[in-house]
Amino acid sequence: MTDRERLKQIILELSYEKRKVTLASGRESDFYFDGKQTTLHAEGGLLVGKLFYEAIKDVEGVQGVGGITLGADPIATATSIAAYLDGRPMHAFIIRKEPKGHGTGQWLEGRKNLPPGSKVVIVEDVVTTGGSSMKAVRRAEEEGLIVLGIVSLVDREEGGRENIEAEGVWLRSIFTRSQLVD
Repeated sequence: MTDRERLKQIILELSYEKRKVTLASGRESDFYFDGKQTTLHAEGGLLVGKLFYEAIKDVEGVQGVGGITLGADPIATATSIAAYLDGRPMHAFIIRKEPKGHGTGQWLEGRKNLPPGSKVVIVEDVVTTGGSSMKAVRRAEEEGLIVLGIVSLVDREEGGRENIEAEGVWLRSIFTRSQLVD
């Protein structure tokens, strides 16, 4: 079994639920992908790191991977470790939802590893409309980083890719909804 096939199994076992939910976008849906159940699983996290790294290792000059806390945190860390093990250090970073309330008041954790002008890729667990992905892109750019693109674990195929690409940013997904469920 390939890493991709095994990761698909883990996602379907741990992260996919057929039930009514309200998504971050405000939309209602009859299914849900809770990506954190997979990305925080020991084997799932390892496979996520390997496959996210595979998705970006051909992108010229990537120095960092990260996104908005909490969904991006385990993905960024796992991808960073996979890249390092392959001899291509890519530092992880975390974008806070609110600036730090004390000390430096910073939005971005991992700042010292990624000075202004560093080239980064935004990582996400699930893309629906692309709104949170683009929020991460804008925040990273405001912090002086150069965003090369976005990689998600699952693209729900609900307009996110089109919205992101309309902003001039590429999106690569490890899986689309239709690759996971019928």
